[in-house]
Amino acid sequence: MSSVLKSKATPWWLSGPALLLFTALLLVPLALTAVLSFNVYDPATGPKSGEFTLAHYALVFSDSYYLGIFWRTFWVSALVTLICVLVGAPEAYLLSRMRNPWRSVLLLVVLAPLLVSVVVRAFGWSMLLGPEGAVNGLLGLLGIGPVKILYTSTAVVIALVHVMLPFMVIPVWTSLQKLDPGVENAALSLNATPFTTLRRIVLPQVMPGILSGSLIVFGLAASSFAIPGLLGGRRLKMVATIVYDEYLSELNWPLGAAVALVLLVANLVVMLSYNRLVEGRYKKALG
Repeated sequence: MSSVLKSKATPWWLSGPALLLFTALLLVPLALTAVLSFNVYDPATGPKSGEFTLAHYALVFSDSYYLGIFWRTFWVSALVTLICVLVGAPEAYLLSRMRNPWRSVLLLVVLAPLLVSVVVRAFGWSMLLGPEGAVNGLLGLLGIGPVKILYTSTAVVIALVHVMLPFMVIPVWTSLQKLDPGVENAALSLNATPFTTLRRIVLPQVMPGILSGSLIVFGLAASSFAIPGLLGGRRLKMVATIVYDEYLSELNWPLGAAVALVLLVANLVVMLSYNRLVEGRYKKALG
């Protein structure tokens, strides 16, 4: 009996340190943030420990200012995710069909943005998209412009796509590595067109990679701070910049915590719903 109990307890002992670290670094700060979000805030003295209210959540859900910022955050994140799927999935497919050394070169090009700080990339895009930047210079040669791109949603979307694209390419490429080329060849030998083979053979099998990449890109884009802050300016707010402002400018920590938790919950709802929808269609496609 004791050996059976030991064998059952062994996984818990082995995973214990990781669970402890997870609890200390994620669950405890999250719980403290949740408690802080309910604290009463006094502009003169700050958060009042032991006094609780729902006023911060009521403000977030009733004020059109905050609702507009949440709406902007989610449509920008959804657009970034869609563009990353449309660009990243074909790019991963081409990458999987290449031979060395071109595969290694293209893989390095895909991963290169991850080697540079997000802040540096944001400053680079601000110089490219500015009134005197290279993009407006090129548009001027074509007889267009100058066009206001910097400090608009367009600038934020462009920079976020650049930053998030590797997180789409790598999961799709990993899924394609598991795909047997013989299956495609068999479909082609049975007179299936390349488009039909791609749609009915390749796409259903790489759907898990597209799903994983979409969830990663959407989650990171919705919680992104540096790019919206630097390329969106002070007027084009997103949720992460609002949280920053509430914590460090307004010093209203409870409201900042409430906004952050609403973003977290909304992110989870959107991602879980999307996961369920795509997984259902994936299972239906594979029978």
